[in-house]
Amino acid sequence: MNPGLQNLDLIDLLSERHLLLRRLLEELWNDNSNIQIANSEWFIMARIYKKQTTISYVTKHVDISRQAVHKFIKSLESKGLIEVMSVKNNNKEKGIQLTLLGEQFFEKNEALKATIEKKIEEKIGTEQVTYLKEILKADWGL
Repeated sequence: MNPGLQNLDLIDLLSERHLLLRRLLEELWNDNSNIQIANSEWFIMARIYKKQTTISYVTKHVDISRQAVHKFIKSLESKGLIEVMSVKNNNKEKGIQLTLLGEQFFEKNEALKATIEKKIEEKIGTEQVTYLKEILKADWGL
């Protein structure tokens, strides 16, 4: 067992593991791609994968400030991963969707996550991973 995690409560354990996994995933991607993508950018891409939505929808459904969302969207657009367009009958709103390259990258990143999950499964067991997922999906009444 990792001695650095021994005395942490549930919230800090979840946070530490989340940070570790996100860092690992970002490093794996960035080591194998010439286009660097930050975790917050992946988070935004996940919200628009396989759908056309609006920037305001993304802003409401991610825990990132509105200004930061706009910054990440501009970054993703400059990398050719998303397309921003006008919304029909609404001059104030901007539509957003992944480009073909953005979808390909997102799917490759999903495959990387599956590889990491498989490694975890090999280490702690399939049953434990299934059980952990069930616990995390359950209604905690909070």
